Amino acid sequence: MSRRQSLQILKKFIPSITRCSTRSVTYMPRPGDGSTRKVTLIPGDGIGPLVTGAVEQVMDAMHAPIVFEKYDVHGDMKKIPEGVLESIRENKVCIKGGLMTPVGGGVSSLNVHLRKELDLYASLVHCFNVKGIQTRHDNVDIVVIRENSEGEYAGLEHEVVPGVVESLKVITKFCSERIAKYAFEYAYLNNRKKVTAVHKANIMKLADGLFLESCREIAAQYPTIEYNEIIVDNCCMQLVSKPEQFDVMVTPNLYGNLVSNVAAGIAGGTGVMPGGNVGPEHAVFEQGASAGNVGKLELVEQKKANPVALLLSSAMMLRHLQFPSFADRLETAVQHVIEEGKYRTKDLGGNSTTQQVVDAVLANLD
Repeated sequence: MSRRQSLQILKKFIPSITRCSTRSVTYMPRPGDGSTRKVTLIPGDGIGPLVTGAVEQVMDAMHAPIVFEKYDVHGDMKKIPEGVLESIRENKVCIKGGLMTPVGGGVSSLNVHLRKELDLYASLVHCFNVKGIQTRHDNVDIVVIRENSEGEYAGLEHEVVPGVVESLKVITKFCSERIAKYAFEYAYLNNRKKVTAVHKANIMKLADGLFLESCREIAAQYPTIEYNEIIVDNCCMQLVSKPEQFDVMVTPNLYGNLVSNVAAGIAGGTGVMPGGNVGPEHAVFEQGASAGNVGKLELVEQKKANPVALLLSSAMMLRHLQFPSFADRLETAVQHVIEEGKYRTKDLGGNSTTQQVVDAVLANLD
C-alpha cells in the first residue's frame, strides 16, 4: 500500500478521532458520588435574586444532583439567622448573591460575619480573559487568594476620645501560614507556575513583615513553584500595565479586596469573574469581585443584571461537589453565548435582560 493510499484511509478516521479527543479522560466516581446534594441558597440583595434565579434555572435544566435550601437574608439585618448557619454547617456548601453592607454607621457586614462564623479563611477570585470579550490586555489569567479572617477586617476599632478613632490591623502567624499554604497548594494542584505575595512591609514592617515571613517559609516547601513579592501600590500599577506577568497572588485581607477588583476590571469586568470562599469544612460561592455584586437599582428594575459571574461560580461549586461533567457543560454553554455575542447585558456592551442570557445558556447546554 502506498503512502498516499494510507493517508486517504487515515483521513476517513480523522473526524471520529477528533471527536474522541475532545472528551477528557473518564472521571471515575466513587460509589455514592452521584447522590443528590443539598446546597444552601441565599438570594441576597439587589441583583442577587436575579442571578441566583439564573443558577436555579440552569441546575434544573441540567438535572444536576442538587437540591437548594433557600433562605431570606438581607444586609440590613443585625445578624445572620441561626437557621441559615445551621443549614450551611450541615450542607457544607452555599451559593449566595450579594449582601448589601451599609457605609459608615449601621449594622456590621454580614458577609464578614458569615466568613468568621464558618472560618472561611480563604477567598479565591479567578480573573481571566473570556473569549469574545475585547479587553485592553490579552493573556490575563490571575487567581487572587485573599486571607479572609483578620487584618483590617477584624473589626477592632473604637473611639479613643471624641474625634479620634483607632482601628487595629491584626496579623497572626497562624493565619498567614495557612493562607500561604492554601495558595501554594492551589498552585501545585492546578499546575500554576508562580505565587506572588502582595504586601506593604516597607511601611508596616511588623504586621506585613510577619505575613511575608510566613509566605517565605511555606514557599520553601514548594521548590518547583516560583515565588516573588511585590508592594501593593506597585502591584496595582503593574496590574493595569502588564497583568500577564501575574499567576497566583496571595494577599492579606484588605489588599486582596482591592487587587481582585482591579484584576477583574482588567480581565473583562466584575460581571464575568467567578469566586468563592473556603475553609476547613465549608465553602460559600458567590460573584468573584465584590464591586457590583449588589448592583444598581436600575439593573434590578430593568432585570438586566449579568448572571455570568455567578453561573461560573456555580460551575466552581459543581467541581467542588465532584460533579465535573456538569461543570464542563455549564462552562461550555456560557462560553458559547459570550463568544457568539448575540445576548449580552449592558456591562458587556449589549442590552439583553438577565432572562435572555439565561435562555441562551439553556439553549446551548449539550
